[in-house]
Amino acid sequence: MNNNNDFTTGSILKKMLIFMIPILGSLILQAMYGAVDLMVVGKFGTTSGLSGISTGSNIMNFATFVVSGLAMAVTILISRYIGMNRQDKLGGLIGATITLFGTISIILTIVLIAFARPLAQLMQAPAEALNLTVQYVRICGAGFVLITAYNTISAVFRGLGDSKSPLLFVFIACIVNIFGDLFLVAGLHMNVAGAAIATVAAQGVSVVLSILIMKKQTLPFHLKKKDIHWNEEVSQIIKVGSPIALQELLTQMSFLALCAFVNALGLAASSGYGVASKVQSFVMLIPGSLMQSMSSFVSQNVGAGKEKRAFRSMLTGMAIGGSIGIFVFLGVIFYGDKLAMCFTNDSAVIAKAFEYLKGFAPEAIVTAILFSFMGYYNGHSRTFWVMAQGLAQTFIVRLPIAYFMSIQPNASLTYIGLAAPCATIFGILLNIGYFFFYRKQLPITEE
Repeated sequence: MNNNNDFTTGSILKKMLIFMIPILGSLILQAMYGAVDLMVVGKFGTTSGLSGISTGSNIMNFATFVVSGLAMAVTILISRYIGMNRQDKLGGLIGATITLFGTISIILTIVLIAFARPLAQLMQAPAEALNLTVQYVRICGAGFVLITAYNTISAVFRGLGDSKSPLLFVFIACIVNIFGDLFLVAGLHMNVAGAAIATVAAQGVSVVLSILIMKKQTLPFHLKKKDIHWNEEVSQIIKVGSPIALQELLTQMSFLALCAFVNALGLAASSGYGVASKVQSFVMLIPGSLMQSMSSFVSQNVGAGKEKRAFRSMLTGMAIGGSIGIFVFLGVIFYGDKLAMCFTNDSAVIAKAFEYLKGFAPEAIVTAILFSFMGYYNGHSRTFWVMAQGLAQTFIVRLPIAYFMSIQPNASLTYIGLAAPCATIFGILLNIGYFFFYRKQLPITEE
């Protein structure tokens, strides 16, 4: 392992930024998948198509985030084994990863294709956009094996301390998606179907590229055919990853419920929320990259027995995310309508999107603090706590506030959007309390 991939020595700030920036780049490009779909359909398709992609994307995110949550366990375990200098265990872990995620992807593919219409109806997709929503989910669902493969391969590389390779994979795939959208939607006028086909094709390119690159690299493990089975590492992945996956499952269910609340307010509100969600996804990139970086960074130091360095890593992450979050917050508050214009020319949709973003904007700051805590606990395999606090903030604060605001006369999307930062602040308070409890069990001493 080269020096940049060794998180147990050297400057925390420097190494965290070196590792985090490519992850951030990967997340930006991943967000571009959905953003480009929405942007091209918004410019060259229909308003009903815009709503169809908005609702369909939420359904697909539901499945994708569950897979990526479980894949986080692969990253954590690889980093832990490297910190313990137990590279001999990596082959079995990778074999277990292929077996487990291959099975999950096949099951979810069947579910997404077979139940696309009931899911769209459950989401209260507007009548004008129902068939388009179903079409988007079925096409993307047919390529879900590729989506799963990309997320697990990226998790393996991040666990090895390599965040640059996944960035390369997704960069090329994003270029394919952009050209695919322009050709199929703007050129052939295929509307939602064209956007979905372009997305699946881009994921396919990403997976093929990543496999070719892996074959040419010298990796710190040897994968044999006999490793690809239900070995003991499967239970470790499930033990560490299932709380994260369950949290993502229920959190995404809450976003589906929120989408349904907004859909009930009409087509303009539905489309506006869809546009705002894409802006929101970019706002959340810094905290998201922080959490992924923190999980690897902390896990490697825990494996090496360097608890104080793991703690300092969390504080460094909070400082990085909070500082950047202030500028993002100001950008959303003052230029949210301009950001919405990137996705649509419909003035009513732009107004609704900006209305929601005004309430959501503080999330840019507070989530950086919350996700640093979550990355720290993930790195310690305290994933059950991460799940518990996530569910508490979702079902005690976010959903009740959003629902209450949505049923008011002349319901305001600003107040619905404000539910997110309120829930996050509640989560921060929970994590601060748990930290003092956990610190007593694991004293932070000089190394």
